[in-house]
Amino acid sequence: MFARASQILAIVAVVFFQLSAQAFNEQRFPTHPDAQMTPGKLCENGNKRRYPEGIAYCERNVEGSLKAEIFKAYDAELGFETRQMNRGDFKIDHYIPLCAGGSNSIENLWPQHRTVYEITDPMEPLVCEKMSEGRLKQVEAVELIKRGKNNLEQVPEIIEYLEAL
Repeated sequence: MFARASQILAIVAVVFFQLSAQAFNEQRFPTHPDAQMTPGKLCENGNKRRYPEGIAYCERNVEGSLKAEIFKAYDAELGFETRQMNRGDFKIDHYIPLCAGGSNSIENLWPQHRTVYEITDPMEPLVCEKMSEGRLKQVEAVELIKRGKNNLEQVPEIIEYLEAL
């Protein structure tokens, strides 16, 4: 119990620090996927089925040219400055993770800054672990992921919920 409380306090501290850093940089990079450009998309053509629910699984396959297009679009259409920043501080994130049945399509990809993925990344394997165990259906998993990635301050609460399943 004490270890879990310590872990949650550590996550809350990281979230606070990261949100403070984001407030400084907020206009330079997105802190969440844009709902119009990145609404999220599920895998439709997966050659594998996973979990008790049998969800489609797409292998990771995002070309470098598509990644560049995503950075360019977020900058040009939304006014961010991701291409002027250190590329090593970003990854192209699958809004709905592949392990939860997300696709590699442009509707599911966005440029995620390190200060954001350090908060959200611990949530994703927990979601997929609970799906694998049959304790979480895909529809709820997607809702939790979207809620966390759009509301970073809720990630510790979501992680606590997932750990209790």
